[in-house]
Amino acid sequence: MAKTTKTQKTLEQTLWETADKLRGNQEPSEYKHVVLGLVFLKYISDRFEERRESLTVELEADGIREERLAQFVESRDEYTSHNVFWVPENARWGHIQDRAKLPSVGEDIDKAMDIIEKENPSLRGVLPRNYGRDGLDKRRLGELVDLIGSIGFTSSDDHGSDDVLGRVYEYFLGQFAGKESGKDAGAFYTPRSVVRTLVEMLEPYKGRVYDPAAGSGGMFVESAEFVKAHGGKHTDISVFGQEFTETTWRLAKMNLALRGIEADFGPKSADSFTEDLHPDLRADFIIANPPFNQKDWWSPKLTHDPRWTLGLPAEGKAGSNFAWLQHFLYHLAPNGTAGFVLANGAMTDKSGTNSQIRERLVESGLLDCIVSLPSKLFLNTTIPVSLWFISKDRSGKLHRERNDEVLFIDARQLGTLISRRQRVLADSDISLISETYHSWRNIDGGYSDSPGFACVATKLDIQRQGYVLTPGRYVGTEELDEDRDSSDAEIERLTHDLFQEFEIGKILENQIRELF
Repeated sequence: MAKTTKTQKTLEQTLWETADKLRGNQEPSEYKHVVLGLVFLKYISDRFEERRESLTVELEADGIREERLAQFVESRDEYTSHNVFWVPENARWGHIQDRAKLPSVGEDIDKAMDIIEKENPSLRGVLPRNYGRDGLDKRRLGELVDLIGSIGFTSSDDHGSDDVLGRVYEYFLGQFAGKESGKDAGAFYTPRSVVRTLVEMLEPYKGRVYDPAAGSGGMFVESAEFVKAHGGKHTDISVFGQEFTETTWRLAKMNLALRGIEADFGPKSADSFTEDLHPDLRADFIIANPPFNQKDWWSPKLTHDPRWTLGLPAEGKAGSNFAWLQHFLYHLAPNGTAGFVLANGAMTDKSGTNSQIRERLVESGLLDCIVSLPSKLFLNTTIPVSLWFISKDRSGKLHRERNDEVLFIDARQLGTLISRRQRVLADSDISLISETYHSWRNIDGGYSDSPGFACVATKLDIQRQGYVLTPGRYVGTEELDEDRDSSDAEIERLTHDLFQEFEIGKILENQIRELF
C-alpha cells in the first residue's frame, strides 16, 4: 500500500475519486479501461520529464552551453538508452493537462496515444484510442485528467516503482466486479503478495518464463524484479504469455512495456486451450493464476489433444482445473518447474476423471508441493485457493531426489488483515513459506517437518488418503471445507447480480461477504 500523509492521497483514494467522475456516464465495468490509458500516459510522461531533468543537470555539470542544451535534451537516444519512452511534445502530460477543459480533450488524448505508438514500436496496436467517442462526457474526462495529474509516478513518488497498472486494474476489479469481470471465479488480478510467494519459490533467475493466463502481466513484472534483486538483469529471462481478453492482453503489453520487458504475447488475444499461441514452447518456469472453475472451457476439438498426458479432463468447470494443470505440464522443459494457483476443490474433487488425473500426477512423481493459502487474499473473491508446484526436475541431478515425496504446507494461519475484506502475506510469511520449500528441495537444506505447518508425505501416505491433497490431512491441522470454494463462488455471483442494480448494493454486499 502507498504511504498516506495529510497532503498526499493514496493511489486508491485518488482512483475512487476518478470513479466518482465517471459514475453515471460509464458502466462500472468500463471505468478501468478509461482510467488505465490515462494512468499509462501520465506514468511515461512523468518518467520522461524525470529523465529530462536529470539529463539537464548532467549536461550543465559538463559545461554544455545553453544554446546546445535544448538539442541534447531532445535527443531520443538519451531516453531510450535509459529504458525511458520517448514522448513527443504534443503527447506529454503537460500538453494534455493544459487542454483538459477544452471540448477537444478526448481527441487530444487519442492523438497523443497515436503519436506515442508511432514513436515507440513496442507499443504499436496496444494503446487505447477511444477517448474522443461521443459516449464519453468531455467535461468529466477533463476533470479526470486533472485528478490523475495529481498522482506522481517518478521514482521518488510512492507510486513510481510499483506494478502501477496492475494495481489500478486490481482496484477497479475489486470495486466494480460485475458481470463482465467477475463471471469467472479465477479471472482477476493476482495480489502482489501471492505473486511474490510464487516467484520466491520458483526462483526464475534465468530462462524462459511462461504464463498462459497472463492477465495484467504482474507475474512477469515480479519475476523481472526478482532477477534484478538477485544481481541479474531482466534480459536474463525470456517472457512468453497468452491472454484471452483483448483489453487485458493490451494491458499486459502496456504493463511490461513500462518496465522495458520484451515479451512474446502472440499476435492477438486468444484462448490457451483452443488456440495455443505457443504450441512448441517448453518453458523453464511456468507461473500462473488461471481462471479456475471455468464453466465453458470445453470444446469438442480438444478430445484428442496431445496435452492430456494424464487423462482427458472432465467437461465441467472442475475439469478446467485439471486441463490447466496438464497444459502447464505439457509446456514444461525437461528440467522445468511450474507454480500456479488453483481453487481448493481441485485437491479433493472426485468427479469424472479428475481424481484419476490427480492420482497419476502423484504416481508419476511430478507433484512437488502444495501450499494452502489463507482466505481474503483476493479483492473480489473469497474462494480459498492453494498453490501447486509440479516439476520435471525431481531426479536429484540439480536438487535432492524426491521422486517419492510431496511437500505439504498449511499457510492458512499466516497473513495480516489490512481491512475487513483483505489480507496480505507479509515479507516474513513469504520467507517462511519459500524457505521451507527450498530447505526441503535442496541438497543439505536442513529440512525437518513442522507439525501444523509443513510435512513431507510419501506416495504411500497419499495413496492411503485416497489421493486427496489437502495439506491439513498431512500436517495435522483440521481439513478445509471441501465444498466451500464452489458455494462461495455461487454466493458471490448471486450477491453481485442481486445488488448491483441498487444504490445500497455495495453496503449490503460487503455485509454479506463478512458472513461468509
